[in-house]
This record gives sequence, structure tokens and C-alpha cells, in this order.
Amino acid sequence: DLVRSRGLGDVYKRQFFDIDDRLARLSGLGDQLEAFSRAVDFELFRPELEKALSYSAGSKGGRPPFDPVMMFRILVIQTINTLSDERTEYLINDRLSFMRFLGLGLSDRVPDAKTIWLFRERLTKAGAIGPLFERFDRMLRDGGYIPMSGQIVDASLVAAPRQRNTKAEKADIKAGKIPEAWQDKPAKLRHKDRDARWTVKFTKAKPQEDGTVPAVDLAIPAFGYKNHISIDRRFRLIRRWKATDASAHDGARLREGLLDRSNTGSSVWADTAYRSSANETFMDKNGFVSKVHHKKPPHREMPAPTRRANAGKSVIRSRVEHVFADQKSRMGLFIRTVGIRRAEMKIGMANLVYNIRRFIYLERISTA
Repeated sequence: DLVRSRGLGDVYKRQFFDIDDRLARLSGLGDQLEAFSRAVDFELFRPELEKALSYSAGSKGGRPPFDPVMMFRILVIQTINTLSDERTEYLINDRLSFMRFLGLGLSDRVPDAKTIWLFRERLTKAGAIGPLFERFDRMLRDGGYIPMSGQIVDASLVAAPRQRNTKAEKADIKAGKIPEAWQDKPAKLRHKDRDARWTVKFTKAKPQEDGTVPAVDLAIPAFGYKNHISIDRRFRLIRRWKATDASAHDGARLREGLLDRSNTGSSVWADTAYRSSANETFMDKNGFVSKVHHKKPPHREMPAPTRRANAGKSVIRSRVEHVFADQKSRMGLFIRTVGIRRAEMKIGMANLVYNIRRFIYLERISTA
């Protein structure tokens, strides 16, 4: 037993001294979190974090045991890797790359799942994701990434767990009421998302075996929320965004602060969902030039000039699809929380992390 214990002790010593070598190897393999740390000074978020958390105004005592910037870095880790709070706690303890990103040593205490949840919940209730996103956008502008060459607007569905409700319960939810059967069941009420909505997503039908394409598009029901964004054409960075339930009409969001007035270009690209007389009037009055797709005339073929114009617009408009592809394929964006405010926090973090990734890419190609 003594020999065995001494042998284990030697192993642990070797592992301890090998940590620097292991971290160096992780860097050589391409540690994404290390790239985040090099590109972004996360201290720039501290004023917004401390203001939202109101540490100095609390009646429960002094400052919390964990630094708010470190806790915010944990939210970044969660967003990149699509992690639950429990899984995040485990992986911070397990992974050297996570510990390095958070500035933790092997002997340092790691926040547990409940602490991570409480931190995110406080930011959510304070509506902090908006100021945090704007703070990073100011850093981008100060670094020369000014919105230019116009902007592209679009929206994407963000799925949430489907609710199993009766017709009466659905009617009460749509009317803004709490179903009577839930009122005396607070535990059940906490797990029911009364803000997410159903919508129908239309997609082109696939060609049949004989090569013919059905005249009717496919209608796919979806439940959850929407991420409405406006990106600048030059750098493809998200400049404005808004989270809504899935049933919210895309076109109406154009007039709700989604357009970036600071963009040096006046053109606005969008698909046919944004084509309406109200939007055209709004853009004209506010100095924007509409590059919105034209709709196909009902029961008629689309005129050739209009079809060619739409095709030219699609070349530019399609760039916004890369944003949503990154969020869904690489981040696995999915709403597992309950309520629009928590969904807004989740979607806002995805938009912020996308901008950080995009900024790293832009910096890399500028020095290549």
C-alpha cells in the first residue's frame, strides 16, 4: 500500500508539472476560448454587469464570492457549447481550457449550477443583455468596424420545448390569462411557457421522383421564439436585434427599431415578408432605400424584370443566412428556459457571441 501510494503521488506530481505543457498543446490545437481572451478584454463589460447586478445597493451583505466578469465568461462558455448549468459546473472542473479562460487554478473554487443560474437570472431580470450587447458594439465601432454599405434584415425561428396544453388552456394563454387549473399549482405554472407561440413555416416542396415539383409549398408547424436581426452589409456584424414569440410578423418589426440609422449606407435588403406599403413609407420617410424583394403577383407569373431584380438582391440578402446557420449549427441555439425575458437573454447572448466570433475572424483576415 505504501509503495502504491508513493507511486500515485509521483503520478500526480508529474501531472501537475505537465499542466503548462498540456495548455501549450491546447493552444497549438486551436483553443477557441483562448482566441476569445486574446481578442476581447472582458473587463469592458464590468460597468454594465455591476450596474445590472447592483452589488453595492444590496441589503444582504457585501459583494458576491465570485467576480461578475468571470461569471459572465461562464455564460459565454454555455452559449458556445450549448451547456446546461449542471453540465457547465462539471466541465469547468474537468477541462483545463475552461479553467484557463475563467482564470481559475486547480485549487480554486468553481461556481455550482445554482450560482450560475442565479447570476443569469439576475441579469435577465435587470434586462442587462441589451446594454452588454451595445457595449461590445461600441468597442467594434471604436476599432474601426463602423456599420457601412447598407444593412440586411431577417428573422429566424428559435425552437422551444412544445407545450402539452388543452384547447381551453391554449385559449386562456392567447388571451393573456392564467388557466384556472394552473392557478393553485405554482410548480406547474413555473414550468409552463406562456410567452412562446406556434407558427407555420413554409418551405419549398422537394421534387418528386418524376422530376415534377408540387405546386403547394410545405407548411411546417414550429413552436418557440424568433430572433430578428439587422446586420451591416460590409462586415456582417449584428447591429440591431429583437426577440419575439414565433407568431410575431417579421415585417412589422422593421418599424420597431430594427434598422440601424448609423449605417453609412442607406440601402435595406430583406425578403418578401418585409414588403408592405407601411414599411416602404417608413423607409422612405427615414432616408432608407428599399431593396426589399417584390412579391409574386397572385395567380400570375412574376415579370422577368422583377425576377431578375429579386435574383440580384438575393445575392446580397443571403449573407444574413450565414448568421443563423452559425447560431443553429455551431451553437445549437435552442430555448430551454421559460418566458420571453429568459428567451431574450438566451438569444441576446447568441447574438453577442456571434459578433465576437465574427470580430475574431475579421481581425485574422485583416492581418493575413
